[in-house]
Amino acid sequence: MADVTTIKPLNRDEEAFLRALGRVITLLPRVVDGDMLEEHPISGTEYMVLVHLSEAPDNRMRMSELAGMCGLSLSGMTRVVNRLEAQSLVTREKSPDDGRAWLAVLTSAGWTQLKQAWPTNLASVRRHVFSRLGGCDIAAAAKVLERIASV
Repeated sequence: MADVTTIKPLNRDEEAFLRALGRVITLLPRVVDGDMLEEHPISGTEYMVLVHLSEAPDNRMRMSELAGMCGLSLSGMTRVVNRLEAQSLVTREKSPDDGRAWLAVLTSAGWTQLKQAWPTNLASVRRHVFSRLGGCDIAAAAKVLERIASV
């Protein structure tokens, strides 16, 4: 455990950044989910799973890798894939390389849902994120967020 007497306290800007980041982490998924669920039977998280699978070779990915890409635990990813599987948007199959591992596989219905949901997701992130970033260096901001996410 760190010794509190040797840790430098956050300055005002660091504290403001950390609090704002916490609000974004909490609020953004909620508002994107709300927008998505108004028009489609999938949440923002489920949409991102479909996106990652659509970009993977043969539209399949190990569950553990998919969980890491989405920032979820393996059990959290299992719950998401269960919901997608119930809608026939994703199937699961044993990995041919590792009999213990499972692959999530995007179905043709999943592709169709992804294409239908894409405009809603795009409008949501433009409204809630990019419309508020005027004048920001988005590439630099993305690099900063990637460094933070590599914890």
